[in-house]
Amino acid sequence: MEQKSYTNSPANLDAIFAALADPTRRAILSRLCDGEASVKDIAEPFDMSQPAVSRHLKVLERAGLISRGVDEQRRPAKLRAGNMALAVNWLEEFRVFWGASFDQLDDVLIALKRANKKEQGHD
Repeated sequence: MEQKSYTNSPANLDAIFAALADPTRRAILSRLCDGEASVKDIAEPFDMSQPAVSRHLKVLERAGLISRGVDEQRRPAKLRAGNMALAVNWLEEFRVFWGASFDQLDDVLIALKRANKKEQGHD
């Protein structure tokens, strides 16, 4: 894996991962994949108050994962998947590392199988 500076991460990457760390917020993002929704609509399947859902929405909004509009008295939330791509791109850097690690493991397993077959053939 290529050596990279620890400071090359986008500024809000920590906020994105912190927002994604909570299962309720991930469920809210999944819900918003279907289109924008009001706090009331989002709160419906959860066993929590609308103010609690609003707090989750604020975390998601600060991370840039959603935007909030103004439609008369309601503030519908809308998914902004672009910032989620920052997290995906950061994780993608590790795919190369894991791929190489799994390739090395495959080589070790193949060698062990060959050695095991040779031992069984000599018994």
